[in-house]
Amino acid sequence: MLAKEFKTSVLPLSNKLLRFAVQFTKNEEEARDVIQDVFLKLWQKRQTLEKVENIEAFAMRMTRNRCLDLFRAKRSVPVEEEELKRHREEKQDMQLEVELSETAVLIKELINKLPDLQKKVMYMRDIEQLEYEEIAKITNLNINAIRVNLSRARKKVRDELLKKQAYGLEGNQTKTAFIL
Repeated sequence: MLAKEFKTSVLPLSNKLLRFAVQFTKNEEEARDVIQDVFLKLWQKRQTLEKVENIEAFAMRMTRNRCLDLFRAKRSVPVEEEELKRHREEKQDMQLEVELSETAVLIKELINKLPDLQKKVMYMRDIEQLEYEEIAKITNLNINAIRVNLSRARKKVRDELLKKQAYGLEGNQTKTAFIL
């Protein structure tokens, strides 16, 4: 089929095919995209179109099939995307939970390595949430001494925690550098 024959036999079907596609898609823009795809396929098959008895019926069937393909694509992708998104979130939540529990265990270990007074002050203030005055009554220390001991204890725990976390990162960097 030549371009001239294509223009006279296929292109006049465009309005009818567009109306048909709009009924399926309920969206004129999508329907126009469908018709454009159908015309492109028809043009690519122009050599075999001479064998087709009813080009209009053939084009209508192609339009219907393309619309159905769009529906299938729309229906399956969001379900897969939603499931992938949920899976990623669950994985991130689990990773965060594991990291937090590992960090909590490490912090407890670091607190247990503190000198007794610092360990006791930090436990009463940060874990039991006692006020400085209550801690002073229990330990017979003045409030400034409690603050100093608490500050030193927190600093030691923080520094050791950062050191251990940085050590893990440095070890990974060394391994990747060695592999490369």
